[in-house]
Amino acid sequence: MAAELRRADAAGRPPRVSRTRRARPAAGRGAPTRTRWYTPWLFVIVPLALLATFTFIPVVSMFWYSFTDWDGLGPADGFVGLDNYVEVFTRPEYVQVFLVSLYYVGASIIQIALALYFATVLSFSTRFRNFFKGVLFFPYLINGVAIGFVFLYLFQPGGTLDSVLAVFGVGDPPQWLGDPDVVNYSLAGTSIWRYMGLNFVLFLGAIQSIPGELYEAADLDGANRWQQFRYLIAPGIRRVIGLSFILAIAGSLSVFEVPFIMTGGANGSMTFVIQATETAFNFRKFGLASAMAVVLLVLVLVVTFVQRKLFPDEKVDLS
Repeated sequence: MAAELRRADAAGRPPRVSRTRRARPAAGRGAPTRTRWYTPWLFVIVPLALLATFTFIPVVSMFWYSFTDWDGLGPADGFVGLDNYVEVFTRPEYVQVFLVSLYYVGASIIQIALALYFATVLSFSTRFRNFFKGVLFFPYLINGVAIGFVFLYLFQPGGTLDSVLAVFGVGDPPQWLGDPDVVNYSLAGTSIWRYMGLNFVLFLGAIQSIPGELYEAADLDGANRWQQFRYLIAPGIRRVIGLSFILAIAGSLSVFEVPFIMTGGANGSMTFVIQATETAFNFRKFGLASAMAVVLLVLVLVVTFVQRKLFPDEKVDLS
């Protein structure tokens, strides 16, 4: 190489650099590997198997059982066609449980309104706001059975609520869980207290995700709190509000824990899920109970579809 450089300098030509073959990396040391088509599926095969075993297969079986008169013991081979669905929509006690769900639908609207109000107030600079955040979210962390027993003692005759009302001069309070005209209001109020924390956290997180510069610009323009909520907060969290309504309606149609623990469905507080559970396990009519479950599933899907059509998601640009 040195001799070639000297000859190139003497002749006045640029030196010729010899081309060497680039060494290939050894296998296993940085060599590119080809990903097989089935490699990604290896990571999700276990979750998919669990999902199919505990969700898809039971749902398909439920559809089949709804066309039979299966009693839960022998083989499900007694095909009855649509008789179970006809019975669901014609028997008065089954239709009545749909009306009970209206109490919880109204309670969920109140619950969303209260959660939105508290989330808006506590999103601004407020004294002891972290304490109030914990107070509002804490009921959602409690087990539903425990909440049922707590409010069972609260509403019982001579219980905590009656004692508090007696201090304010109310000497003849109603039977909160024994009066058919009052029991559903009591149970719906319990649901408001329990589930408001979930919506509160969803709204609070959505409100705090709005850029702070927009609040500063609104303050400079002289907007008050109500105007900031109407023109800034409400449009910015519209999708979260729509999601909360979908969850609230679905939950109102499938209420179970609180009324089952507190009343067992007595005094006109029977919900659709409690009715289906008793039909299956008390009367051994698993085919009819499966039809009720299918009706509930279809009803939730229809309500969700109608709600999405009436209030579609719109892309909001606050900037």
